[in-house]
Amino acid sequence: MLKGMKIAVIGGDARQLEIVRKLTEQEAILSLIGFEQLDHAFTGATKEKIDNVDFSKIDAIILPVKGTDLNGQVDTIFSNEKVFLTKEILEKTPEHCTVYSGITNEYLNLLIKETNRKLVQLFDRDDVAILNSIPTVEGTIMMAIQHTDTTIHGSKVIVLGLGRVGMSVARTFHALGAKVKVAANQSEHIARIIEMGLSPVHLDDLQIAVEEIDICINTIPHLVVTSDVIEKMPLHTLVLDLASKPGGTDFQYAEKRGVKALLAPSLPGIVAPKTAGNILADVLAQLLADQPQQGKEK
Repeated sequence: MLKGMKIAVIGGDARQLEIVRKLTEQEAILSLIGFEQLDHAFTGATKEKIDNVDFSKIDAIILPVKGTDLNGQVDTIFSNEKVFLTKEILEKTPEHCTVYSGITNEYLNLLIKETNRKLVQLFDRDDVAILNSIPTVEGTIMMAIQHTDTTIHGSKVIVLGLGRVGMSVARTFHALGAKVKVAANQSEHIARIIEMGLSPVHLDDLQIAVEEIDICINTIPHLVVTSDVIEKMPLHTLVLDLASKPGGTDFQYAEKRGVKALLAPSLPGIVAPKTAGNILADVLAQLLADQPQQGKEK
C-alpha cells in the first residue's frame, strides 16, 4: 500500500488515468497537474495548478511516457495551459523524491543531474517494454490496414530494428502472412532473424532491400530511412515510423517524392490506453512501494 505517499502526476494522456486510479486505490495522495479539463474525479486526488503545489512534501513525480520536450514542457491533453518541469521545481522537492518517466532526453537528464534527484525510465525495463509492444503491434496493424489498399497477407514488409518492439512487429506480420524482412546490424540480431524464419538484411544494404517493399516499419530512433533509402522505394510504399520523435525517417523527402510516411509514436496510448495504462500502473505501484517517502526513509 502507498498510504500517505504524496505524488505529483504531471500531464499525460489517457494512460495516466489508469495510473491515477491504481495509486488512489492504494491510498496515495495525488496532486494532478494539467488535468483541469478532466471531468472524472478520483478520491484522494486533487486537481492543482503547478504553482500551487507544495513540492517540498512531494515524494515522487510521475511524468507522461514522453517525459518532457527539450524545453521542459510536459504534454497535457486535459489542459490548455502550458506546464513546464523546471530546475526550480525539482530543487524544492525532498532529496528522496524520484521522477518517473517512460523515456528521457537531454533536458530531463541535465535537470536530474543538476538537482541530484533520481530518474526511473519505465521503458528501460524489459517487462514494461515487452508488454507495451502488444498494443504497439495492434496499432501498427490498424494503421497498415487504414493506409494501404491491399491485404497484409502477401505484402512485402521490412521491419527496421530487432529490439523489443521490432521483434513483436516482425513476428506478428509474419504470422499474418506477410513476407517479412528484418534489418539489423548486430550479428546476434541477424542470427535471431534467421532463427525466426524471417529474411535478414544488414542495415548497410537497406537501399537494395527496399526496392520492392510495400510497407516499411521503423523502430530505430535514429535517421535510418534516409532520402537515399526513400529514393529506392516504390511510390506506393507505406512507411510507419514507430520510433520516438522525431523518428528515424526523412519525412520531408518522403513527402517530396510522394511516399506516404507517418510518424506513429505512443500508439498504445491511442489504440489501447486502458491496457497500456494498467501496464504502467502495476509497475509504478511496485516501484513506489519500495521507494522512501517523507518521514519514512529507507
